[in-house]
Amino acid sequence: MTTDAGSPPGLAALLPYLRAHRGTLVAVGALSFTGAGAALAQPLLTRGVLDRITAGRPAAGLVVALVALVVVGALLGGLRDYLLQRTAEGLVLGTRRRLAGHVLRLPIAEYDRRRTGDLLSRVGADTTLLRAVVTSGLFETVTGAVMVLGAGTAMLLLDPLLFGVTLAAVAVGVGFALTVARRVRGLARQAQERVGEMTSAVERAISAARTIRASRAERRETATVAASATEAYAAGLRVARAQAVVGPASTVTVQGAFLLVLAVGGARVASGAISVGDLVAFVMFLFFLVLPLGQAVHAYTQLQSGLGALARIEEILAVPGEGADDRPAPVTARPVATGPAAVEFDRVGFGYPGGPPVLHEVSFTVPAGTRTALVGPSGAGKSTLLALVERFYEVTGGTLRLDGVDVRDLPRDALRARLGYVEQEAPVLAGTLRDNLLITAPDATDDRLRAVLDEVNLGHLAERTADGLDVQVGEGGVLLSGGERQRLAIARALLAGPPVLLLDEPTSNLDARNEAALRRAIDAVAVRRTLLIVAHRLSTVVDADQIVVLDGGRVVATGTHDELTSTSPLYRELATHQLLVG
Repeated sequence: MTTDAGSPPGLAALLPYLRAHRGTLVAVGALSFTGAGAALAQPLLTRGVLDRITAGRPAAGLVVALVALVVVGALLGGLRDYLLQRTAEGLVLGTRRRLAGHVLRLPIAEYDRRRTGDLLSRVGADTTLLRAVVTSGLFETVTGAVMVLGAGTAMLLLDPLLFGVTLAAVAVGVGFALTVARRVRGLARQAQERVGEMTSAVERAISAARTIRASRAERRETATVAASATEAYAAGLRVARAQAVVGPASTVTVQGAFLLVLAVGGARVASGAISVGDLVAFVMFLFFLVLPLGQAVHAYTQLQSGLGALARIEEILAVPGEGADDRPAPVTARPVATGPAAVEFDRVGFGYPGGPPVLHEVSFTVPAGTRTALVGPSGAGKSTLLALVERFYEVTGGTLRLDGVDVRDLPRDALRARLGYVEQEAPVLAGTLRDNLLITAPDATDDRLRAVLDEVNLGHLAERTADGLDVQVGEGGVLLSGGERQRLAIARALLAGPPVLLLDEPTSNLDARNEAALRRAIDAVAVRRTLLIVAHRLSTVVDADQIVVLDGGRVVATGTHDELTSTSPLYRELATHQLLVG
């Protein structure tokens, strides 16, 4: 369930989160009502004990019943609290699973415009606040309301005059506390946003730790993080100040009501209007009224904090996941073949959200089973073309086809199952060598893993320690060289055996020896695959079946290396700078 972005979520927004726990919550509710009934019976039994003792009659039976009620109430309260805590933990777990799964399926454009640290904060800190919604918020509010209603009814029946005095004192304190509590939700959301910004600043600094050290920028980055932390601190103080008012208001309410009841009640006992037992019972009911009422007001402020966090969670869940806008495949569309596939760009245009167009009517075809290279100066749109094939973004003009089928008519999973993609930055996942390889082929055997490592000249990684394939690669592959990270990413793609292989600068971090080894590996797999390669280093693609030259988001030339050196001034300039032509 999602909420309107223009209004904060209310209690109704919690229902989908609580629905999976409704059985336990019903049990918790039953225990709460039973416990409240046991507590509310205690003042009546106490009055009976006092009246019997005052009259000189035996009260042992009532005393035993009173003790039994106290013990039963304590046991019921302990069981209720355990079930409530378990439900709260289950709620947090379910929300984290749902939110994490949704975050991992957000459109790529969302990652472009959002900060990683803020997303992490929503999955971590914001979901944690939902625990208080259940434990300190929702059920304390409900239980407190039951106790207040029951105690108020009993007090009204015992002495309407004393009840009126109590009600007047309580109404002032509660009204003030609720006014303050209503501000907490907005303040709590602001505080969580500041925490998200601080987490983003920390994540930014840690991810670039080596660059920061090398640039001697530790103090500046520390100051940046400290400034974010200070803003989070200030926002947290605003919430704390608002919540702190609730406690004194509750205390004044309790003490004021107690003193008034003692004064007026003592006078009524002296006049004979009520008995001592009635006054004691009324005072006990007073505490059952005011203390739960104070707890309920405090719980209400906790609930507002949780709803503030829920607003941030719902904001992310309201973003449609990748594939939500997939259109159904037309009935006339033929299925994509299982072998090497042709890739066709037909007057393709594209611009990133909020930015100018970066591709202008790009048209060329990569025949099935051939190798096509994309070359050109930085910013020409080469990597963007690969991202469009993967449907990380949708074309904004023209058509992109795989084996004659518009890629928008193919489910993303089905499309990507036929594509292997190696990014320019060659990301490596924290964990082991095996973990990184199995991400594309979870059922691959150790022999297959070692074979693909040999294909890209990485076999030594599984042999240099006794851990073998379970050797750690470090956070972001920090224990590997840049060239090893690049080749590991290529090994992952090769392991899946895709019919179409997309390589974005596959040799950018390789020395001459490993570049030659990788070229041999690419030559071996190219026999049975369609290859689309982005390259700045032209030596890796001079033998491509086709080279497409891009400049300013447009195709300016197409041909082989020999043809382009004669017909394309731009290609000839690039080749001359790389000493490939004289």
